[in-house]
Amino acid sequence: MTADGNFAPAALQGSRPAEACAPELPVLVERGQHEVFCGLTGIIWLHRKIQDAFFLVVGSRTCAHLIQSAAGVMIFAEPRFATAIIEDRDLAGLADMNDELDKVVGRLLERRPEIKLLFLVGSCPSEVIKLDLSRAAQRLSSLHAPRVRVLSYSGSGIETTFTQGEDACLAALVPQMPAETSASPRSLLVVGCLADVVEDQFRRLFAELGVGPVHFLPPRSSGELPPVGPQTHLLLAQPFLAETARLLENRGARRLAAPFPLGIEGTTAWLAVAARAFGIDPLRFDAVTGPKIERARRALQRYRKELEGKSVFFFPDSQLEIPLARLLARELGMELAEVGTPYLHRRHMAPELALLPMGTFLSQGQHLDRQLDRCRAARPDLVVCGLGLANPLEAEGLTTKWSIELLFSPVQGYEQAGDLAELFARPLRRRAKLARLAEAPARAEPVRILAAGE
Repeated sequence: MTADGNFAPAALQGSRPAEACAPELPVLVERGQHEVFCGLTGIIWLHRKIQDAFFLVVGSRTCAHLIQSAAGVMIFAEPRFATAIIEDRDLAGLADMNDELDKVVGRLLERRPEIKLLFLVGSCPSEVIKLDLSRAAQRLSSLHAPRVRVLSYSGSGIETTFTQGEDACLAALVPQMPAETSASPRSLLVVGCLADVVEDQFRRLFAELGVGPVHFLPPRSSGELPPVGPQTHLLLAQPFLAETARLLENRGARRLAAPFPLGIEGTTAWLAVAARAFGIDPLRFDAVTGPKIERARRALQRYRKELEGKSVFFFPDSQLEIPLARLLARELGMELAEVGTPYLHRRHMAPELALLPMGTFLSQGQHLDRQLDRCRAARPDLVVCGLGLANPLEAEGLTTKWSIELLFSPVQGYEQAGDLAELFARPLRRRAKLARLAEAPARAEPVRILAAGE
């Protein structure tokens, strides 16, 4: 305990020098041309998580190609997602789109009887033509109840970031969650899609600490939606779930303010907030987390040697930028040239902002041309950006890291700290190898071609 009675695990004591952090960083707010990726991509990790759910995108052939190529899954493998393609005859009014959708859903559920939850996912085309998928979901849910529940959400990329697809999906689940009873115990609800291996690690950690019962949203089965109410402590595992958090708080859940579980410092602080809410003894906390922290430190050390002193520039893309910047600056010794984020939710990000170094250049929103000019002027060692910017910047001699890879990879928690650091070290290694090849004298024998991840 600290002098004021607050929980202060040994792993965090002294980890944040007050003079090195800015209490209120200025933010450059920009509005203009921006580079975004489609919110439909969230289906890739969501369909793997909710194992009896199916995601039916109502959109164009472009939507279908995007989902299939992003997932890397062939259609004959029967994945749990598909696209109901809006045809010209639908747009011309030659067919009733709701009738056509009913037929598609009927055929789908007949072919896939294991589906228990069906999401109708809106896209840019369906939103432009004002197709009301929420009413369609209500109608289809009544038609196919009780075997299948049908919900809807928007995965459109119009004025949104690609991670907001997950927020919209989880927000659609909140009204379906049962209410707590008067006898419900105090519980912890971890919100945000996590890889199964990460979720299992956190479950074991909370059990060792004595925190529980613990529930996760989304659950692995649609029939396991946890109860929510005033006894629910809400802990966000992802920083882009503003609407989901708002709806849960409206139902009585109490949000625990914490950094996000990226790296040693973020994971420890995140766990400590939950431990404090459940009255866990600090000595027990240190005994449980200490060995895991030590392993994570050893894993990070090898990458710190590669990353320390290097500069990094974040383009706004996923809303993970601020927690990642905190990790890179404080645990890996990188210098922050600019940290751009699509949206800045100050209430959710307050613990993270307090840990950023003084003088950090923060930007919210995007004016793409101006930000590109700043990036070129800074000439950072590493640029974290979306897919659309990576190749052009590489052609200009800059080293890039795809931000979407940080969503597809398990990166939260102690056991993944080293893997997360390696994701940033890998492009720098690739650039160094290519530079050595360029400087080497011409040789008669063939040169092995480097893969992108090498």
